[in-house]
Amino acid sequence: MSTIAIVGAGPGLGLAIARVFGREGFSVALISRTQSRLDELARTLRDEGIEARGFAGDVMDRDSLTAALAAAKKIFGSIDVLEFSPAPHAPVPGVEMVGALDLTVDSMAPQLEFYLYSAITAVREVLPEMLERDSGTLLFTTGGGSISPIPMMGNINAASAALRNWAINLNGALADTGVHAAYVAINLLIDSGPEKASAAAIAPLYWTAHEARDTPEYVYALEAD
Repeated sequence: MSTIAIVGAGPGLGLAIARVFGREGFSVALISRTQSRLDELARTLRDEGIEARGFAGDVMDRDSLTAALAAAKKIFGSIDVLEFSPAPHAPVPGVEMVGALDLTVDSMAPQLEFYLYSAITAVREVLPEMLERDSGTLLFTTGGGSISPIPMMGNINAASAALRNWAINLNGALADTGVHAAYVAINLLIDSGPEKASAAAIAPLYWTAHEARDTPEYVYALEAD
């Protein structure tokens, strides 16, 4: 059975992606900071007939993230799809939004750790085995500010743009292998705000990215009337 590891798993988009892949026969490894919340999500999925388990790992602690992915591989045997979409729905110490005019090296560094360095850490844990098998998918998600930045989100947008750049570059570097990398920019609020879409509506895009493997980038936005 194939396995998807979802880094940044929560009750919104992460759970929705887990359901999409689970219904296609995938096992699901859920990774985020809090084990009790992961256990609750895993129970929800198991009640729906999807094999799932939670592994506590913090994207701000590289060793913790590596250990969570290693534990998932020990249980499920391999990671066939990595979906990386951490989002600070609850306060993360040291990770605060700073506008473009007020950006400093000190306020930029935690965002790079949160988005870019943790993504690199996760990929280094799963990519070697994907290359050995000559198959696998790497999916990365941030907001649309990585493409069209918003002044008040100066540090967040810069860090997510760095992740976008690397993900697309990674796609090119993997072109002659059986591993595919793609980036998803979600240019709206999920389940809230005037421009919104449900997590359930967005999640099938990830299956499309995994199956189609024909583009390095997707942008999910509301269509104009």
